[in-house]
Amino acid sequence: MQYTAQLWPCWGPLPEPGSGPTDTAAPTIRRTMVTHNDIESALRRVIDPELGSDIVDLGMVKGIQIDGGSVTLTIALTIAACPMRDQIESDVVRKLEAMPGVEAVRVEIGAMDDAERAAVMSQARRHARENAEPTMINPLTRVIAVSSGKGGVGKSTLSVNLAAAIADQGHSVGLLDADIWGFSIPRMLGAADLRLSADETRKIHPALVAGIHLVSTGLIVTDEDTALMWRGLMLSKALEQFLRDVAWPRDLDYLVLDMPPGTGDIQMALARLLPQAELVVVTTPQKAAQKVAARVADMARRSFMPIVGVIENMSGFTTDEGKHYALFGQGGGQELADDLGVPLVGRIPLDPYVVEGGDSGAPAVRAHPSGPAATAMTLAAKELTELVPPAQDETCTSRIAVLAEQLAAMAGD
Repeated sequence: MQYTAQLWPCWGPLPEPGSGPTDTAAPTIRRTMVTHNDIESALRRVIDPELGSDIVDLGMVKGIQIDGGSVTLTIALTIAACPMRDQIESDVVRKLEAMPGVEAVRVEIGAMDDAERAAVMSQARRHARENAEPTMINPLTRVIAVSSGKGGVGKSTLSVNLAAAIADQGHSVGLLDADIWGFSIPRMLGAADLRLSADETRKIHPALVAGIHLVSTGLIVTDEDTALMWRGLMLSKALEQFLRDVAWPRDLDYLVLDMPPGTGDIQMALARLLPQAELVVVTTPQKAAQKVAARVADMARRSFMPIVGVIENMSGFTTDEGKHYALFGQGGGQELADDLGVPLVGRIPLDPYVVEGGDSGAPAVRAHPSGPAATAMTLAAKELTELVPPAQDETCTSRIAVLAEQLAAMAGD
């Protein structure tokens, strides 16, 4: 289609009605023709809010059809029910409709298959690593975030005992009490009276307790009964300071994080600050706890944080006579692991020695290593270091094999 117009000079009088140029052809104004490259360039300005990269680089644009001034796009989101769908679709339409030559835009939304989704997740993790602000944590340090959907499942107790058991394997281990409000790690390690100090460079030095490099807000406040009435932003800033202003040893093999329960500011800050972090989900056997724990796993995956496995805590009690009682139900940990396509790293039974060790500052894996809970936690720590080996021990082939096994398990579901 062509548009024609009779143009008059902007100087001089207007013509009389009915008069006009009769000998000269009117100038022609041609419509701008939009190209495939033009469309792609515009789409590079559409950023997926969760993935943090543009939809072209993420491989979401599956087709571009141009028919004159009409453009039809095929876009594949990570999941069909993506909560960002409306925003992405709206951004696409606004970016394209603002282009010269585009008269109509049609967007067809679909969902990625498992292979495409895995590729996008890998790219998003790589993007996060490349754009992460530096911390004092060596990039080669393995970061294991022990998390749960709710409080009261024994997450802090597990963090302490796992850190101790990993250290007993001969590894250099740090333990960060990221449960800023509900700090309890110092007492569990017998360090409630210690306080952190800084050097002349104003870097904080972790407290070395029982062979573990420890940092906790419990080592900063006046005493452990002090309540921290901090809002969400303060919490994430505290975690940021613990990662950037603490002189963590450069040769640290593992950093175990005792995460606060839930899916709030600390969890989101961790995904941003430590892209190499990997998650261990803690649950109890009962169905209600399993469903809550699944939300933490969902948060991890939406933040592109790999899930190492599930630990089922409080999985029953066995008497001295050998009679077993499933006090909190059974099977929840395995069911959650199956749903997530990750291994069940351990089942930790109820054991009075665990409570005693937590109160006295002597972790059960050391104070009572032959007890049922200590034995199970030691085996879980061994399983974790096999799933996430020290950086210098891991080869590309071994890591690919682990990831391939997890993907195969997910595909089987």
